[in-house]
This record gives sequence, structure tokens and C-alpha cells, in this order.
Amino acid sequence: MWTGRISLNVKSEPEQFFSAAFELKGQSERGELTLISPLGNVLGVLRWSPGEAELDSGKGNLQRFDSVNALMAQATGAAVPVSALFAWLQGDNATVNGWSADLSRHSEGRIFATRMQPLPQADLRVVLDR
Repeated sequence: MWTGRISLNVKSEPEQFFSAAFELKGQSERGELTLISPLGNVLGVLRWSPGEAELDSGKGNLQRFDSVNALMAQATGAAVPVSALFAWLQGDNATVNGWSADLSRHSEGRIFATRMQPLPQADLRVVLDR
């Protein structure tokens, strides 16, 4: 399991910014991502498995999606490549169409990735708890 902080800045009009603490369990094929506010409240729990994904934002509000990419786009504002995220967390600079990862500070628990295509550009930052 990985824990830390994640932020996503989508350079759209207007610009969108998402930031939360997180707990990530599982693998790219089947997993769970819990997003937590600075005050410790659970913002949502994202779960995925082959062919399905869901976002539970509490109080009986459950949304279903066809893919983890569609789920991530809804939850954060951009389709964060979950398979690559798991690889990046392990220090593997996996390539994803349109994304470029900077793992130069991986040993410090820091990951930075930029999506250039499709527009709008998006910047992803992950800081792992130590």
C-alpha cells in the first residue's frame, strides 16, 4: 500500500486543481484509491477491476464507469494513467501515450508527470509518506 499526497493541475479554461491525501492499494488491474481531505474526511473511494470501476463519494452516492480511466477523469479532472502510476510508484519509468514522467526524485518519494496530449496539459505530482 502507498500513502501520501497527490495533486493534479489541469491547464484548462478555467484551470482545474485537485489535491488530496491518498491511500492506494492493489494493482493496476484491480485496486482501490481513497482520497482524503486536509481535515481527514474521506472525499471518495475509487475501486476498479477488469471492465468496471466505481466512485463512492459517501452517503449512498455511488457512480459506475466502464473503465478506470473514465473513473479517474471524473474524480480528478483528467484521465490519470493508473497502470503507469503503479509503475512510477515502483520506480519504473513506464511510457504512456501523451504522458512524460520525471522520476529523478523517486528515491525521495516524489514523482512528477506531465500530460501533453490530449490537451489541455495536466501536471501530476505525488509525494509519498516516509
